[in-house]
Amino acid sequence: MPTNGLHQVLKIQFGLVNDADRYLTAESFGFKVNASAPSLKRKQIWVLEPDPGQAAAVLFRSSHLGRYLSAQEDGRVACEREQPGRDCRFLVLPQPDGRWALQSEPHGRFFGGTEDRLSCFATAISPAELWAVHLAIHPQAHLLSVSRRRYVHLCPQEDEMAADGDMPWGVDALLTLIFQSRRYCLKSCDSRYLRSDGHLVWEPEARACYTLEFKAGKLAFKDCDGRYLAPMGPAGTLKAGRNTRPGKDELFDLEQSHPQVVLLAANHRYVSVRQGVNVSANQDEELDHETFLMQIDQETKKCTFYSSTGGYWTLVTHGGIQAIATQVSANTMFEVEWHGRRVALKASNGRYVCMKKNGQLAAISDFVGEDEEFVLKLINRPILVLRGLDGFVCHHRGSNQLDTNRSAYDVFHLSFRDGAYQIRGRGGGFWYTGSHGSVCSDGELAEDFLLEFRERGRLAVRTLSGKYLRGGASGLLRADGDTPAGDALWEY
Repeated sequence: MPTNGLHQVLKIQFGLVNDADRYLTAESFGFKVNASAPSLKRKQIWVLEPDPGQAAAVLFRSSHLGRYLSAQEDGRVACEREQPGRDCRFLVLPQPDGRWALQSEPHGRFFGGTEDRLSCFATAISPAELWAVHLAIHPQAHLLSVSRRRYVHLCPQEDEMAADGDMPWGVDALLTLIFQSRRYCLKSCDSRYLRSDGHLVWEPEARACYTLEFKAGKLAFKDCDGRYLAPMGPAGTLKAGRNTRPGKDELFDLEQSHPQVVLLAANHRYVSVRQGVNVSANQDEELDHETFLMQIDQETKKCTFYSSTGGYWTLVTHGGIQAIATQVSANTMFEVEWHGRRVALKASNGRYVCMKKNGQLAAISDFVGEDEEFVLKLINRPILVLRGLDGFVCHHRGSNQLDTNRSAYDVFHLSFRDGAYQIRGRGGGFWYTGSHGSVCSDGELAEDFLLEFRERGRLAVRTLSGKYLRGGASGLLRADGDTPAGDALWEY
């Protein structure tokens, strides 16, 4: 199986929240630490690293400083070490309510406090020494079982989740991590929650909430009874087993979820590889052979399309397009032009991909006409979480507008119609553009928005009038951007 960045394990980044709901912050000035920030921003993000010399101890590195948290024998704490030393080693002690106690490994004291009065000198654990873990990564991802090397996906027929997929293909492989009362829930693509007995439920009840534990860079999910999720039996059904300590069977990787799309040509047929290596618009339904993983190159912003048969689209002799490439090269890269509800694809020969009379695709056109335009539909985001430069998009407290700077996130539902999307939020209300560019979330009628995949992991949302949705100094979502850049790009 080619990699080429298809399977990218996410670096686990997180914030630590104390009992006063304030985040542990690493300041650039004097490399001091405090717990004063009310939300999760750049200075509040930490990375957990295993200590090479100590099996149980871990290191906490500030994501924005690149330096390590340390605690001296007298309890003083700082984030100034460029290289980890003895004082940087901590033990993570998970508590029954899902929070962590952090104990200095060499000195045996506990780390805690409030605001700028932090120390690592407590001899016992009180509420002031407890920290909730808030993941800073985008919460929608694929989950890979470390022991089975299989991806977790929803099995609608069996009404369960199972780790039995060779590839994270289709909408069923998308999982959303929901932060709920200092714990996490696993939400399936159909908006149900995984309970520890393996059943799927519609509400995030106590047995569907888990404490996160990290081990050697991997994740484990501990239920309210102290048992860990693991794939069980030949089918790999995901449920809590008997183990009260995480072994290899209980460990998982989170992988980035790239967009998976289907394309509809001018003949109203889906582009497919069902009938061989030639990429052709000849199918009436959208199944695995009509689904393509779309990955954007960070430097050139061009795209590759990877098929369920294991090959990339590539330009071949006489301008033909075949899904046979096993490595990314210039001939597998396509430039995407966004034409409102339609897209056009330009191949490495400088010509546009068109649909020939027999349905086969070929890069032989110099201009964009009806046969060169395709409807591109995102199929693996039925539920959507958006994060911008300042935080996540959430419903604004006390109004029908939307915040763009929150540390918590709301989940929105996405539906599709003729090249455009409708976004639905809490209470079933639809997004729409109000007066002076405001974006509201309580519409009775659905307004169409265009999604443009502009960078790896980032998209732009455009109104039919041509304005891009962006965050700004007000912290509210507005439809007044002229270009798909900066605060008009959203992680999704």
